[in-house]
Amino acid sequence: MNITIIVCTYNRYESLAKTLESTAALKLPEGAKLEILVVDNNSTDRTREVVESFRRIDPSRFRYLSERQQGLSYARNAGIRAARGDILAFTDDDAIVEPDWLINLTSGLHDGECAGAGGRIIPVWAKPLPSWLSTGDPFTMGPFVAFDLGPEPRPLTRPPYGANMAFRRQVFEKYGDFRVDLGRADTNLQGREDIEFANRLLANGESLRYEPRAVVHHPVPEWRMEKRYVLRWSYWYGRSEIVELGRPKARWFISGVPVSLLKRLVRWTLQWMISIGARRRFSCQRNVWYLAGIAVGCHRRPPEATAGDMISGTERERKPPQVRTLT
Repeated sequence: MNITIIVCTYNRYESLAKTLESTAALKLPEGAKLEILVVDNNSTDRTREVVESFRRIDPSRFRYLSERQQGLSYARNAGIRAARGDILAFTDDDAIVEPDWLINLTSGLHDGECAGAGGRIIPVWAKPLPSWLSTGDPFTMGPFVAFDLGPEPRPLTRPPYGANMAFRRQVFEKYGDFRVDLGRADTNLQGREDIEFANRLLANGESLRYEPRAVVHHPVPEWRMEKRYVLRWSYWYGRSEIVELGRPKARWFISGVPVSLLKRLVRWTLQWMISIGARRRFSCQRNVWYLAGIAVGCHRRPPEATAGDMISGTERERKPPQVRTLT
């Protein structure tokens, strides 16, 4: 069994070096061959130099690929096309994988029992947590790429995150690649390309597995632990939902925005203004930014557009099992 780890990167050569060091120390499943494919998405720093240094040490394992079309989904799709593996694993260019990560993440994929798997992502905080941040709120933890469903392996009924996921190559051939109208590009924080792809598999009856022993440590720098970043992330999460799922059904609209959504936006704004306590107050403020992103997405979405129009340039039926995050 051949396995490819795809690491997409953009101007993060210092953290990329640490990521590649951790992948170089991986233990492999018995009889497996590994390649680590770094997809450089127009970096202007020392990214290629870093990858070449690893290639000199182990040219059979490390590969470099340049993808000129800007955007995370374009980079991931380029990696999928160039990969030689039967199983494709993904992690971020600032993540550190544990030595047993690959063995545990792919344990249910070798015999075709599961189409994909996801593991635990543990944030590594750069400073003590601020008083307004609640680690017990899954939605609040989204900007920090945290993913932990407990200590026991089990079937996944929700999507894993892109920093720690793996799929059999066949599922990309069957269901298409990551949607290029989702995923980060330039300076925006649009996402959900990993969530949409996993939802696509679940909607078609494919099995995904949660592997808690497949652990990735994800650094959280100080600038991500600021309110400004979390609010901006929440706004773009709302906009990404509209790109993925389409405009919500409603009876009345104002400039493309459902009236019911505007009422929710007003309600959460009032709760933000009157709430007491740093965590509760910020939670309301974050919801306001999230709903504002949904509203802007609805306003800018063409009336005739439907969700799921762009899957590698091919129209496909979309049947996502997930509901929206907030009510």
